[in-house]
Parts: sequence; C-alpha cells; structure tokens
Amino acid sequence: MKKKFLLVIANYYKDISKGLLKSALKSIPKSNIVKIIYVPGTFEIPVTISKNIKRYDAFLALGCVIKGKTPHFDFISQASTNAIMDLSVLSKKPIGNGIITCLNMAQAKLRKKKGSEAAKAVISILTQK
Repeated sequence: MKKKFLLVIANYYKDISKGLLKSALKSIPKSNIVKIIYVPGTFEIPVTISKNIKRYDAFLALGCVIKGKTPHFDFISQASTNAIMDLSVLSKKPIGNGIITCLNMAQAKLRKKKGSEAAKAVISILTQK
C-alpha cells in the first residue's frame, strides 16, 4: 500500500543534512509518496510536523546538533526529542528521529548515514500488524 512520507530537514549544517536525506531516501521504497520540507534548525522540525500531521502517514525528522561551549546543545536536543516523541504518541503516527547529536563536525560527518536508520524504523512501524 502506498504511504505518504513527510521528511522535515534542518538545513543548518547543509552538508550533514544532505547526507542524512540521501541515506533516508535510499531506504524508503519508491512506491511511496515523499515530500521534503527544509527548516532552519532542529528546533523548527516538531512544529512543521505538527502543522502537517493530518496530511501524511509517516514522518522523518532529519538534522544535526553539534555541541558547543554553552548548554544550548542540551536544551535543543532534549526539546526536539521530547516534542517528536509527544507528536508521535499523540498522533499515533511514526516519526523517525534522524536528528543526530554530535560532539564535533568530524563525528557528524561519520554519522550522515543515520537517516537510513530513521527511515527503516518508521517503515517497521508502518508495517506492524
């Protein structure tokens, strides 16, 4: 059965986001409908999904947060994760959390393929009986 996917991508680190998107798209069967929306950062992902929650069957949240010298990393990472989980549970729709949290850019570059894992997780929920 054809499903509608919305991929919301934080484009703050464009190279990382591009890798996450590329790996996610490889894991979504071509028979599905995929729409992509870009947002400035990971904090904007949950509200974008929320605005579109009734229009799609499944969602992927893709982006990267890199730790700096302030607690901003912790607040953004936790807030985004909590909001995504709350949206998923309340809507009863799968939202793959492909937001990677890294200590530095080198680590982020190594994790660009994590979009695939988020996509596979969503597909596994969609196919549950």
